[in-house]
Amino acid sequence: MIAYILRRLLLVIPTLLGIITINFVVVQFAPGGPVEQMISDIKGRGGDATMRMTGSGAESVTAAPPQDGAYRGARGLDPAIVKDIERMFGFDRPAHERFFKMLGDYLRFDFGRSFFRDQTVIELIRQKMPVSISLGLWSTLLIYLISIPLGIAKAVRHGSRFDVATSAAVLVGYAVPGFLFAILLVVLFAGGSFLTLFPLRGLASAGSEDWSWWARVVDYLWHMVLPTTALVIGGFAGLTMLTKNSFLEEIRKQYVVTARAKGASERRVLYGHVFRNAMLLIVAGFPAAFISILFSSALLVEIVFSLDGLGLLGFESAIRRDYPVMFGTLYIFTLLGLVMHIVGDVMYTVVDPRIDFEARG
Repeated sequence: MIAYILRRLLLVIPTLLGIITINFVVVQFAPGGPVEQMISDIKGRGGDATMRMTGSGAESVTAAPPQDGAYRGARGLDPAIVKDIERMFGFDRPAHERFFKMLGDYLRFDFGRSFFRDQTVIELIRQKMPVSISLGLWSTLLIYLISIPLGIAKAVRHGSRFDVATSAAVLVGYAVPGFLFAILLVVLFAGGSFLTLFPLRGLASAGSEDWSWWARVVDYLWHMVLPTTALVIGGFAGLTMLTKNSFLEEIRKQYVVTARAKGASERRVLYGHVFRNAMLLIVAGFPAAFISILFSSALLVEIVFSLDGLGLLGFESAIRRDYPVMFGTLYIFTLLGLVMHIVGDVMYTVVDPRIDFEARG
């Protein structure tokens, strides 16, 4: 197993390099880079612009508009200013030089500074991570705690009224996106049109830093109710049906018939024989499910509930072409995702020791 894990870790390097290279090449052909963003911002101010360096890169300083009433932004910028902007963002060098410099920095986990925020990429990720981890962890745990028992119950009662009735809830989970359900929760319970039972913004109330620890915990959980509920509703349906189908497939196998013929109770058959085999795929997929919710599913929910997490950070960085944040978060998230896939493989052997990846290799 150790040799298998080492091989998988070595495969992470070319996979990560390939993903970063493809995205870097695609970005080179995308219109509206950070230089164009800054030029557009300067032109929009309608005055003479000079440039100065800040901790985050370039900052425009705009003088008063010309006295003759002419709109200077419509005449274009001095080419020297454009060159200064390109140099400050590092775009005065060829693309391949920028790429290899980026790779060298990333090997040292130096992701640089944001173009438009006076912070390093690591500082930004550290600030946003608690929000996304909170959403991802609670949502994933609740999805599993709801979906697994419900899927088992549906499999055991396949074709019954309970199965049909719960299938309606599963159908709603499939049909209604998480962000749409989030909007409905805001309307119903967060002061939209009916009740004001839950807060709408952030993970803590104003002034909560001065409260006792238990009051802060209660306040945190109070803030987490609606966004977590929205993510659970949008994510439990698929896992419920996967659990049901896995159990149905195992229940129909010969070893179950044999166990029942030997006089084993239904509970013993279900949890002593079927459970381990049926849960193999489901439990082993937990790390990947957590990563998926953490970095992708929560974006629109973060926007609806004004939660400043990693999803919103990545979205805003892509819109503004903040390349250090874009590529830094892509590198970290991809690395975490690849490592979590390896953890998922290890989970297979934990759930079922009969699996031997070395023998398969």
